[in-house]
Amino acid sequence: MTANEQTQIDIVAHLLNIKPIWLENVMWIESRLNPQAVNKVSGATGLIQFMPATARALGTTTDELRAMDFAEQMQYVYLYLKPYAGKMQSQVDVYLAVFFPSAIGKANSFVLQTNKLSAQLIAQQNPAYDLNKDKQITKGEVAEAITRILQKKK
Repeated sequence: MTANEQTQIDIVAHLLNIKPIWLENVMWIESRLNPQAVNKVSGATGLIQFMPATARALGTTTDELRAMDFAEQMQYVYLYLKPYAGKMQSQVDVYLAVFFPSAIGKANSFVLQTNKLSAQLIAQQNPAYDLNKDKQITKGEVAEAITRILQKKK
């Protein structure tokens, strides 16, 4: 990571009132800090793996995001995370803002699911987070999984 990229992370983290390392870690998990990273299955793109619908909601496209450099894309990272400012109190909260925002602030026993997405489907699509293989993912499992992932960052 360049000094300029670190500065961009520091600025956005300050604006969001979160620790810069939390933001850096989320982007490392999602893209290894590569603004051109693409998930071939979902089409998610960029530093925080913007989904196509999310990109559109932010007034851009995944193609446009992929063409941006780190600093340009950080503006969209900020726009995406801004609604969660004040709610993100930990590393896991910042990660959940990207992965499953409705789990922010919930207990570790909270099961990731919505009216439209069953716990079983979410676990099937994200098996690395279903640590006990019970076909559902809890906030606590996400916290443990990202801790394990970040141990490999060093």
